[in-house]
Amino acid sequence: MDAYPLLFASTLTAGTVLALAALGLLINEKSGVVNLGAEGMMLCAAIAGFATVVHTGSDTLGFLAGMAAGAVLAAAFGWLVIWLNANQYATGLALTLFGAGFSAFVGINYVQAQMPPRPRFNWLGLGDLPVIGPALMRQHPLVYFGIALTVFLIWMLYRTRVGLVLRAVGESPESAHALGYPVRRIRMIAVVAGGALCGLAGGFLSIIYTPLWVEGMVAGKGWIALALTTFGTWRPARVLLGAYLFGGVTMLQFYLQSQGSPIPSQLLTALPYLATVVVLALISRNPTWIRVNMPASLGKPFHPGS
Repeated sequence: MDAYPLLFASTLTAGTVLALAALGLLINEKSGVVNLGAEGMMLCAAIAGFATVVHTGSDTLGFLAGMAAGAVLAAAFGWLVIWLNANQYATGLALTLFGAGFSAFVGINYVQAQMPPRPRFNWLGLGDLPVIGPALMRQHPLVYFGIALTVFLIWMLYRTRVGLVLRAVGESPESAHALGYPVRRIRMIAVVAGGALCGLAGGFLSIIYTPLWVEGMVAGKGWIALALTTFGTWRPARVLLGAYLFGGVTMLQFYLQSQGSPIPSQLLTALPYLATVVVLALISRNPTWIRVNMPASLGKPFHPGS
């Protein structure tokens, strides 16, 4: 029975990587911008955060470095697609390719690098409680931050003027512009904020989740995070639950392998990606349902005065 609380705890940790990135992409898409560069931003953030911790010993600085890397790349993406009207899909793919190559080049000297010992947490001494302690009370603070961020986004998007304006920009940028709102500036802020969260996810991945650096270590998590926005129908709570679901599938493969499951290891490794394909295939069977929930201007450029 001891394995199940640990499996649950690992699910929360793995899901947090996906949740932080997916919530960042959700902010992007609520403003009407599709950023396919999550994978590249997470890779650059992962090496930025890891290298910072190796040299400074500070996890906090590492997370900030990861967020900065994600924000800078997102700002470059935003400048291209919002002000220069570059194609969002092509630019996002280019960002992913750039991030993969650049992170591999920069990270050559960090493959064998070692970070200081990782901190262990036991909140209020409750980590020693049976079952619930190992499952919930020994988590890194960013795990709880992911949950708090979800609650904040629900409140911000549906209970505040800022959220109303952001959703208005994503639904009808022409109407928002006619009312005097700076549509392109709002979209840029949303893109940079989303990039910072993708960067935080990349930093969490290399600093906490798997405290090391190897080339391509994001391994498709950026694409899964992108799929989670559709899976969650652009709702923060559903995105978080989806992230934990896919995190659980990821951890399940390791658990089954450790138990000597007769299922081929290659199939177990493919489980998260197979689950992504299956879920998206099921969702796509009802295009009306997607169209009702999807921001109306998603992926469409906006030209003021046109």
